[in-house]
Amino acid sequence: MSTGEETARLLADTEVFGGLEARELQEVAMVAVPRSWDRGEIVFREGDTGDTCYLVRDGAVLLTREHQDGRVMAVAEFRSGGLFGELAMFRGETRSATAEAIEPTTAVALLAGDLQRLVRRNPDLSLKLLAALAERVSRTTERLLQQSFQTVAGRVAGTLLAQTKARQAEGAPDSDVLIVATQAEIAQLAGTSRESASRFLAILERAGLVTLGRGKLTVHEPGRLPNYIH
Repeated sequence: MSTGEETARLLADTEVFGGLEARELQEVAMVAVPRSWDRGEIVFREGDTGDTCYLVRDGAVLLTREHQDGRVMAVAEFRSGGLFGELAMFRGETRSATAEAIEPTTAVALLAGDLQRLVRRNPDLSLKLLAALAERVSRTTERLLQQSFQTVAGRVAGTLLAQTKARQAEGAPDSDVLIVATQAEIAQLAGTSRESASRFLAILERAGLVTLGRGKLTVHEPGRLPNYIH
C-alpha cells in the first residue's frame, strides 16, 4: 500500500473525514505531510503562530495549557485518528495550547489553506469539524466539572481507568495493561499535583493494583479502579 493510500485510509476512519468520497480523500492525502516525534518532543507551544493541523497515525499527543499561577493543565489527549491543532483553520492567531508527544508518535500534517479549500467545496465537512470541536469542549468541561467534586484519589483512579480503556481499544489485554506515562503526566491528566498523584499511586501499588516503573506503570486489575472513584 502506498503512503497516499495509507493516509487516505487513515482519514476515512476518522469522524471528521469519514464522509468524504474516495476522490476527496485522495486529494487530502496528496497534500498531507508525514511527521514524527519522539517521546517528550514538543509539536508546538502555547503562544506559537501556526497554520497546520495534525492527524495522529499512532502514538499519543497531550495538549496542555499553563495557568496564571504556573500550573500546567491537561486539555486533551489524542491517539490514533485524533485531529488536533485545527483551530489554525479558523483563526490566524497563536496556538491556544502546547502539544507534546507523550509516546513515540507519527502523524500527518495538513495545512490550513488546503483544508479550507476542501471545506469550501464540502460544507458538510465544516459542520463535522465544528461538531468535533464542540464534542472536545464538552468532554473537557465534563472532566473539569468531575475533577472539581472528586477527591485526588478519584481523579487519579479515573485517569488511570480512561488510559487503560484507551490502550485496550488499541489492542491491550484485559489485565496487566502497560501505560507509558510519567507520574507527572498522570497528574496533569488528573488535574492534581505530582506529589498528590504519586502518593495515591503508591497506595495502589501497595494494594497490588498497579506496578510503578520509570516513565511507565502497569495496571493489573482495571476492574478494581472504579472502587476508588468518588
